[in-house]
Amino acid sequence: MPAERSKGFTLIELVIAVAIVAVLAMLAAPLMEITAQRQKEQELRAALRQIRSAIDAYHQAVLDRRIQSPADASGYPPDLESLAAGVPDITRPDLRRIYFLRRLPRDPFYPDPEAPPQETWGKRSYASPPDAPQEGDDVFDVHSLSEKVGLNGVPYSAW
Repeated sequence: MPAERSKGFTLIELVIAVAIVAVLAMLAAPLMEITAQRQKEQELRAALRQIRSAIDAYHQAVLDRRIQSPADASGYPPDLESLAAGVPDITRPDLRRIYFLRRLPRDPFYPDPEAPPQETWGKRSYASPPDAPQEGDDVFDVHSLSEKVGLNGVPYSAW
């Protein structure tokens, strides 16, 4: 009678299997990081697009004389909160307020998740130069406060 082989894996087979799984995990980790960064970049693009469209819609409402604005003002919103909180429509005072955003999105790259959304953005007033954005009496544009650089090589603050 031939000797019966024991059933199961040998120690060497198990070590080789674990080593293969470890190598595959090491190869997948950078891909997961890039995927997470790409997701945050898409959120940033969408948030910037929403806020900038709302700022433009607010300015257009001022030009259409639907929103009361002082004669010496730029016609841009005084703060980001007014885009979501709404402003009175002076052409139809009996109706509700004009809302430009359902809610103010937050910068996905801002480090403090507890900060209010309006504090996560850098703001540029109409009077400030484009190469050195500064806050002022109104909000003409927004940018990310992150110092990180995107996958395309452009800093998020320049998007």
